[in-house]
Amino acid sequence: MKMRQMLILLGCFAMALPLAAQMGFGSQVPTLSGIWRPVVGSGSIYEITREGKKTSMDFVVLGKEDLAGKTGYWVEMSVSDMRQGGDVLIKVLETVDGNSIIYSKWVMQMPGQQPMEMDPNMMNMGGRRTIQTQSADFRDKAESVGSETITVPAGTFTCQHYRMKDGSGDAWISDKVSPWGLVKMQENERTTVLAKVITDAKDRITGTPTKFDPMQMMRNRMGQPAQ
Repeated sequence: MKMRQMLILLGCFAMALPLAAQMGFGSQVPTLSGIWRPVVGSGSIYEITREGKKTSMDFVVLGKEDLAGKTGYWVEMSVSDMRQGGDVLIKVLETVDGNSIIYSKWVMQMPGQQPMEMDPNMMNMGGRRTIQTQSADFRDKAESVGSETITVPAGTFTCQHYRMKDGSGDAWISDKVSPWGLVKMQENERTTVLAKVITDAKDRITGTPTKFDPMQMMRNRMGQPAQ
C-alpha cells in the first residue's frame, strides 16, 4: 500500500473513532450504566445535559440471535449530532460473559449514507483495544442508598438509589425500564434523565449494510460517487 493511501486509511479510522466513543464504545466518553435487563421491543430515550448543552440518546432492543450457544441481543443506539446533520445510528449484537457485555457485531449508519458493517477486530490498532466491554451489572461498583420515588420527563418511578463507590455519581434504577433500568444518573459534569419509555421499538437503520470501506467513506465525505 502506498504511503498516501495508508494516510487516508488511518484518517478514516480517526473520523470513525470519535463516533464510536460518543456511542459508548470507546474510553473517551462514559457509557450508560445500570443493570442489564434487555426486553425485545423495548427501549429508552434519554436527555443528557453537559456543560449547559443538551443532546438525546436512544437505546432499543430489536431482537435476539444465538451466538456460540449464548443469547445475543441486537441493541440499536442513536445519538443526535448536529455536526453530522442528523442522528448517528449504531446497532450491535451484545452477549454477556460473566459480568461483561461483549460487542460481537456492529453496524453503523451516518446521516445520508448507507449502513456499514464494521469489524470490531479492525478497531484494535497497534495493540490498543478501543472497543471495550462494560459491566452488565454496575452494583459491584456502587452501594445502595435506599428506595426513592423520583419524577423525570418520562414519568414517576419507584427506584433503587445507588451511589458509586468512587464518588463519581449517583444512579436511580427501576426494573420497569429496559435495557439498563436507568431512570436518572447524576455525575460530576453530566446529568442523564429518562425522557421516554419505548414499547414498540423498530429498526431505524435503512438499506442493506455493506462491509466497511474506509476509502469509500472518505469519498462520501468529499462528495464523490461510489466506485
